[in-house]
Amino acid sequence: MNMENYIRTLHAYVSSHEPNFGDGESVLTLLYEAYAECNKMDDGTLKEDFNELYLLMNGMPLRDMDKIIYPVCTLCRDHQRSGFVDGVKVGVRLAQELQ
Repeated sequence: MNMENYIRTLHAYVSSHEPNFGDGESVLTLLYEAYAECNKMDDGTLKEDFNELYLLMNGMPLRDMDKIIYPVCTLCRDHQRSGFVDGVKVGVRLAQELQ
Protein backbone atom coordinates (compact mmCIF):
# COMPACT_ATOMS: atom_id res chain seq x y z
CA MET A 1 0.00 0.00 0.00
CA ASN A 2 1.46 3.35 -0.97
CA MET A 3 1.39 6.39 1.32
CA GLU A 4 -1.60 8.08 -0.39
CA ASN A 5 -3.75 4.94 0.00
CA TYR A 6 -2.64 4.58 3.59
CA ILE A 7 -3.56 8.19 4.42
CA ARG A 8 -6.91 7.83 2.65
CA THR A 9 -7.62 4.64 4.61
CA LEU A 10 -6.56 6.31 7.84
CA HIS A 11 -8.86 9.30 7.19
CA ALA A 12 -11.76 6.94 6.47
CA TYR A 13 -11.10 5.03 9.68
CA VAL A 14 -10.89 8.18 11.82
CA SER A 15 -14.06 9.56 10.21
CA SER A 16 -16.04 6.42 10.93
CA HIS A 17 -14.84 5.84 14.51
CA GLU A 18 -15.78 8.33 17.19
CA PRO A 19 -12.74 9.10 19.35
CA ASN A 20 -12.89 8.09 23.00
CA PHE A 21 -11.47 10.88 25.18
CA GLY A 22 -12.46 9.19 28.43
CA ASP A 23 -13.40 11.92 30.87
CA GLY A 24 -11.90 14.60 28.62
CA GLU A 25 -13.73 16.68 26.08
CA SER A 26 -10.87 16.78 23.58
CA VAL A 27 -7.24 15.91 23.07
CA LEU A 28 -6.34 19.24 24.69
CA THR A 29 -8.23 18.40 27.87
CA LEU A 30 -6.46 15.02 27.95
CA LEU A 31 -3.12 16.83 27.62
CA TYR A 32 -4.13 19.14 30.46
CA GLU A 33 -5.14 16.24 32.70
CA ALA A 34 -1.79 14.52 32.06
CA TYR A 35 0.10 17.78 32.67
CA ALA A 36 -1.79 18.50 35.88
CA GLU A 37 -1.19 14.94 37.08
CA CYS A 38 2.58 15.31 36.62
CA ASN A 39 2.86 18.96 37.76
CA LYS A 40 1.03 19.46 41.02
CA MET A 41 -0.07 23.06 41.40
CA ASP A 42 -0.27 23.25 45.19
CA ASP A 43 2.83 25.38 45.68
CA GLY A 44 3.62 27.57 48.69
CA THR A 45 1.75 30.62 47.42
CA LEU A 46 -1.43 28.67 46.84
CA LYS A 47 -1.20 27.09 50.28
CA GLU A 48 -0.72 30.52 51.88
CA ASP A 49 -3.73 31.89 50.01
CA PHE A 50 -5.92 29.02 51.19
CA ASN A 51 -4.64 29.41 54.75
CA GLU A 52 -5.68 33.06 54.60
CA LEU A 53 -9.11 32.06 53.33
CA TYR A 54 -9.48 29.52 56.15
CA LEU A 55 -8.45 32.17 58.70
CA LEU A 56 -11.12 34.53 57.34
CA MET A 57 -13.70 31.76 57.72
CA ASN A 58 -12.58 30.98 61.28
CA GLY A 59 -15.58 30.21 63.46
CA MET A 60 -17.89 29.35 60.57
CA PRO A 61 -19.67 26.00 60.69
CA LEU A 62 -17.95 23.37 58.51
CA ARG A 63 -20.96 23.15 56.18
CA ASP A 64 -20.78 26.89 55.49
CA MET A 65 -17.04 26.66 54.88
CA ASP A 66 -17.63 23.86 52.36
CA LYS A 67 -20.15 26.05 50.53
CA ILE A 68 -17.32 28.54 49.96
CA ILE A 69 -14.33 26.23 49.45
CA TYR A 70 -15.86 23.90 46.83
CA PRO A 71 -16.77 26.69 44.37
CA VAL A 72 -13.39 28.37 44.95
CA CYS A 73 -11.54 25.12 44.16
CA THR A 74 -13.70 24.55 41.08
CA LEU A 75 -13.03 28.10 39.90
CA CYS A 76 -9.27 27.64 40.41
CA ARG A 77 -9.24 24.33 38.52
CA ASP A 78 -11.31 25.66 35.61
CA HIS A 79 -9.19 28.80 35.38
CA GLN A 80 -5.99 26.76 35.34
CA ARG A 81 -7.37 24.40 32.67
CA SER A 82 -8.50 27.31 30.52
CA GLY A 83 -5.07 28.94 30.76
CA PHE A 84 -3.34 25.70 29.81
CA VAL A 85 -5.60 25.03 26.81
CA ASP A 86 -5.35 28.64 25.59
CA GLY A 87 -1.56 28.51 26.01
CA VAL A 88 -1.35 25.39 23.84
CA LYS A 89 -3.57 27.03 21.21
CA VAL A 90 -1.37 30.14 21.15
CA GLY A 91 1.73 27.93 20.87
CA VAL A 92 0.27 26.03 17.92
CA ARG A 93 -0.72 29.30 16.25
CA LEU A 94 2.78 30.68 16.75
CA ALA A 95 4.32 27.53 15.26
CA GLN A 96 2.02 27.85 12.23
CA GLU A 97 2.94 31.50 11.72
CA LEU A 98 6.66 30.79 11.98
CA GLN A 99 6.50 28.23 9.17
